[in-house]
Amino acid sequence: MSQCDDAMSRTAESRTDVSRYTAYRNAAYRNAALDTAVARTVADILNSLVGPKPPVRIQLWDGSGFGPQSATQVVVRTPEAMRRVLFRPDELGFARAYVAGEIDVEGDIFDALELRHHLGSARPTRAVLRGAAALLRQFGPLPPPPPADEARPRGRRHSRQRDADAIAHHYDLSNAFYRLVLGASMTYSCALWGASGPEPDTAPSGPEVDAVLGAAASNTAPLDAAPLDAAQEAKHELVCRKLGLRAGMRMLDVGCGWGSLLLHAARHHGVEGVGVTVSREQADLARRRIADAGLADRLEIRLQDYRDVADGPFDAISSVGMVEHVGAAMLPVYFRNLFNLLRPAGRLLNHGIAFPGDPAGQARNRPRLGPLPLPAGRDFVARYVFPDGELHEVGAVVSVMQAAGFELRHVENLREHYALTLRAWVRNLEERWEAAVAEVGEGRARVWRLYMAGSALMFEAGQAQIHQVLAVRRAGGRAGMPLRPLFDSQPYNSPLHDSQLYDSPLSDTPSQRPSLRSRPARPAPDG
Repeated sequence: MSQCDDAMSRTAESRTDVSRYTAYRNAAYRNAALDTAVARTVADILNSLVGPKPPVRIQLWDGSGFGPQSATQVVVRTPEAMRRVLFRPDELGFARAYVAGEIDVEGDIFDALELRHHLGSARPTRAVLRGAAALLRQFGPLPPPPPADEARPRGRRHSRQRDADAIAHHYDLSNAFYRLVLGASMTYSCALWGASGPEPDTAPSGPEVDAVLGAAASNTAPLDAAPLDAAQEAKHELVCRKLGLRAGMRMLDVGCGWGSLLLHAARHHGVEGVGVTVSREQADLARRRIADAGLADRLEIRLQDYRDVADGPFDAISSVGMVEHVGAAMLPVYFRNLFNLLRPAGRLLNHGIAFPGDPAGQARNRPRLGPLPLPAGRDFVARYVFPDGELHEVGAVVSVMQAAGFELRHVENLREHYALTLRAWVRNLEERWEAAVAEVGEGRARVWRLYMAGSALMFEAGQAQIHQVLAVRRAGGRAGMPLRPLFDSQPYNSPLHDSQLYDSPLSDTPSQRPSLRSRPARPAPDG
């Protein structure tokens, strides 16, 4: 059968399936007993999936339900949700139903997500399996089509075009939407929170989070008022200090987003810079922000793949939130390209999300539905949030960096900081929900609410990490680093002395190097 014939066959089956479900709903409206029987069967199935004592109440469309009388409720609005769950009894089935509006969360999304710990904890009984079979006979043998917001990448994985399409799926939504969620800083990466945050190794939650984030701005308050913006500025400053930026340096920001880090580096450290992104929306707004700041003569934004940057050398390179999009197979290419673009004694700061390792342990703890293993992996995130995104273990990243020629100098885990950042983004989204829906549609807004809340819980639980890895391209045996760098020795609004950031004496200051406007040809890699 040809692909065209196969697609036509699937379409015909889907139409038959939809017609069968429509016939059921019409019959149910005429027969309350049928609807009640279906609701009872659905309750039994959900009871089997999440256990008899869920942390929040589960309410069904007919008014029945089970679980505690909690302030937060998970509401199953239509039996259509169960069609998805029966075919994918894991996070993806429930997520699709939530994105489609067939399941809703009334109350605290974080409380509702506690259900994930119960999913697959109970063994289905024969009665439940018979009920599921009966529902399938009523609804039809095929699941409903996925919501339109699900990504369907085409082409060779991590080719230039497919990477650009994957980035467009996530980033080319609406700059106004991103400002509603991210705040005025327009920074889509982990912020750096102050000493008022939780102690290390303490997962921030509840009142602790409120204390750290401060009082949330109202719908009418300016977005700049949020503590999130100050935390993002502190992160920008930390990156600049780790890179040792000084006036006259030339900086490359790979995956530059809306240009926020470059703007900070130019304003506060006097650098010239190039930012590359494959998102048209990001590039357009970043150029406008730079022009509005009067920095167009010092900063350049390119719509360019990292593989096509060829005008080094640069004095410093930042890669913030970019490595997750590169893919394991392309990591050697990525870091070798950055190595070739960096001058000797220059620094690279790689800031990226990672999984905590122990893949064997993860396999042993794979979720199960009774005796059946459930699909593993980041199905929801991969299909709805970051198509083709890949997380790597930090040790593997460091090994690839060093194989490319870099020397590792400093690693920092900001896991708790990202949990706070994500909670701040969730708060912004929920408080500006109607405006967000107007920008991107309810389905995409639901994707963001679910993915950001779930990600916050993963960082809090240590199931995800985020590392800043600082590396150098040595000049012979010299790394250009002080014996003990003190990145955090002073508040982030106070300048550091050169001796805290560089080796001494400085043998390669900007004034001793060739003009930034007439750089020499890119040097050959160190032997």
